[in-house]
Amino acid sequence: MKSAYELAMERLEKQAPTQKITEKQKAEIAEIDSQTKAKIAEREVSLREQITKAQFSGDQAATAELEDQLARELRRIQQDGEEKKEKVRAKR
Repeated sequence: MKSAYELAMERLEKQAPTQKITEKQKAEIAEIDSQTKAKIAEREVSLREQITKAQFSGDQAATAELEDQLARELRRIQQDGEEKKEKVRAKR
């Protein structure tokens, strides 16, 4: 006899089948991840340096603005990476 969990998973699979991805797609996704991580590291290093300079100069407004900019840019880079991965997954 199947558990409620197994029955629910079967129904879910019928409604939205699991997508199978190829080895080529896995490689493309891995490359996108690698590029995204590199871009994030690059922006963090650059902006953290500017944030540190602003902190040492005592400019609280500039520090806050740079921290906000860093957060926005990291979010944008991650979003771009996820969009690219979704496009790869959508390829058949």
